[in-house]
Amino acid sequence: MIYNYCGIHYMDNLSSLESKVGRRLTELGMSCWMYMEYLKRNPAEWDILVELVTINETYFFREDGQLSELRELLRTDYRNAGGLKVWSAACSTGEEPYSIGMMVQECGVPVRIVASDINKKVLKTARAGWYHKHSLCFRRTTAEQLHRFFDERLEGYEVKKHIRDLVDFRRVNLLDSQQVESVGEVDIIYCRNVLIYFDHTTICGILDRFYEILKPGGYLFLGHAESIRGSHPGFETINRRSTFYYRKGGGSSAAL
Repeated sequence: MIYNYCGIHYMDNLSSLESKVGRRLTELGMSCWMYMEYLKRNPAEWDILVELVTINETYFFREDGQLSELRELLRTDYRNAGGLKVWSAACSTGEEPYSIGMMVQECGVPVRIVASDINKKVLKTARAGWYHKHSLCFRRTTAEQLHRFFDERLEGYEVKKHIRDLVDFRRVNLLDSQQVESVGEVDIIYCRNVLIYFDHTTICGILDRFYEILKPGGYLFLGHAESIRGSHPGFETINRRSTFYYRKGGGSSAAL
């Protein structure tokens, strides 16, 4: 049921799934089969289950190589663009889209960022834009960046309003074509460290959806451990010294 709902593939790590879901079964006093029926009768329970089975580890200014490439693209491909639209397709608690907003503002390019996740709880944190000062999300953040992009609030830091205003947070299930289409046409997609949790069939479907909404020549950034070489004819690999990413070319479907 989890696979059909959100695509996460746990067949190789069932013990982890049992541990995560087992606590919820104990709370409800249900067996696995009873819980499956409960999910059918109570769709809101899916929100709780998604919170349990998704992984949300992230931090500001993650993967320096990709951020450097984004900076270079802003100076070249998008220097004279009237506006840039970026989609952070699995934004978790918001560090990624806010980092993108900070980077783009430095380069002076008008930008609109759509940031989405399937987990409603992490989206609530992301919209607030407040993070405890001792959080690991600041592990790569310099004192100068804290001063420029954050306001100190109580025991933490809040992303400055002009950065928060760049980001439109919404819930999107990457398996739902209509929800993906609702994002609209975009110039750049970030979907880092997500595809590693899906099987090949699910990945191909997601890549098809990404391909459809990316503008011609648009870019796709994945995690450093994720490669789609040979998985979709429409994406050309761009190799750089410190990283790699993908550009939309002329192919059509991963199913071909």
